[in-house]
Amino acid sequence: MNINNNATNVKKELLVRIAKLQLAGMLDSREINKIPTQMKPMGANPIGCCIFHDRELLKMRILARMGISVENYNEQNELDEYAKEALEREKPTWPMITVLHEACNGCVKQNFMVTNACQGCFARPCMVNCPKKAIHVVHHAHIDAQKCIHCGLCEQNCPYHAIIKITVPCEAACPVGAISKGEDGHEIIDFHKCIYCGKCMTECPFGAMMDKSQLVDVIKHIMNGEKVIAIYAPSIASQFRVLAGQIENGLLKLGFSECVEVAVGADITANKEAKEFEQRMEKGDKLMTTSCCSAYVRAVHIHVPDLDSCVSETRSPMHYTAELVKKEYTDCITVFIGPCLAKRREGFDDEYVDYVITAEELNAFFFAKEIELSKLESIEKQNKPSSTARNFARTGGVANAVKCRLKNPELLKLDIINGLNKEGMKKLKMYGDINAGKIEPPDNAGNLVEVMSCEGGCIAGPCVISKTTVASVQLDKYVKDSDCEVK
Repeated sequence: MNINNNATNVKKELLVRIAKLQLAGMLDSREINKIPTQMKPMGANPIGCCIFHDRELLKMRILARMGISVENYNEQNELDEYAKEALEREKPTWPMITVLHEACNGCVKQNFMVTNACQGCFARPCMVNCPKKAIHVVHHAHIDAQKCIHCGLCEQNCPYHAIIKITVPCEAACPVGAISKGEDGHEIIDFHKCIYCGKCMTECPFGAMMDKSQLVDVIKHIMNGEKVIAIYAPSIASQFRVLAGQIENGLLKLGFSECVEVAVGADITANKEAKEFEQRMEKGDKLMTTSCCSAYVRAVHIHVPDLDSCVSETRSPMHYTAELVKKEYTDCITVFIGPCLAKRREGFDDEYVDYVITAEELNAFFFAKEIELSKLESIEKQNKPSSTARNFARTGGVANAVKCRLKNPELLKLDIINGLNKEGMKKLKMYGDINAGKIEPPDNAGNLVEVMSCEGGCIAGPCVISKTTVASVQLDKYVKDSDCEVK
């Protein structure tokens, strides 16, 4: 779904309002209780059944923006009570995603529907091509739901496009079947299957799937005067139409003590993966996959165990960057900034990463402090990461970075899985079968496989603020500003 929609706009406004109150030292005051009424005053057009229901949903959305699960919501409690809870917690709480059932539409199960565009034509292609004879025509086509197997042949063959497929967006978007209907008809997430790709969040038209923000935690540490260091991913540099040096200046003005590019860690990852690939090929391994996309790594561990041994043992750029920072500043707090929900999950298990915030949250923080990046001076660096490291943010970038570092690149046979949709998961399972010796590798199979959960790479993550086409252009500028191709 296009990132320009009402759900993302409301999310941004809530984040900005919360950050402004916190910066003013008023987050746990009665002022926060006024936000739903301020955003939905009397006389405003309701989105739901009434304005009071809209306000109640806003109240629950505020909980998620403060890092609190809406499943724990008690309508008897005021928002200032929850704000106090958010400010007092010592670390983020599990799980990272919360489902707002009150907002969930309880979409009907996937089916095909005949619209008024049907002409009841003589050719009857929908009826003739139906393998289960589930369609009959009386003036216009009718589908027997009991016989329909949802093959889609009727939709494909209708010359008037009169048959449409009705989906459950979050279920359809989930590549691993982690979302299903509960007994009440609303969606639930199986966290044992979930890979935290964030596709359900971006595709739910009702904004019912929500990530739990860590922005309140980060601002709290900054306001307490602690040494908080921002480590920002290359994809973040692609989200703002400014120079990387202006972003870093902006981060310092937000109150971060230092800021470091995660591309520094990407150089380490690329060097280690190149060496690991050569060692694996020397000992006769069939293939190796990259490991920087944590949604993909989790997908393999849970859903394609036959491929598990092929995943590179090299850690992610986030890990190596945070490790460097922690070794230099032992008492610091590290905050990774990226476009990705899966990185927040990875951060839970990484000893060097304290918090993870997204491009959306960083943008809201800039708005709350009224910082205009385009008007800031650019901070120039003496030593910059390589261009290949900065290019990790797009599909093909990781594989190219590894290739550039190989002693014998002619041994490389590259394959790229651009996005973990249903087809991407099928391809993963094919490689699992190859590794397990269940099938012979086809001619186009690779011995180095790069996998990105998001189609287009990290610049198309679930928590971005720029369209992929715009971010790609900005990333090109960022990459060209590097010192060299390989480090």
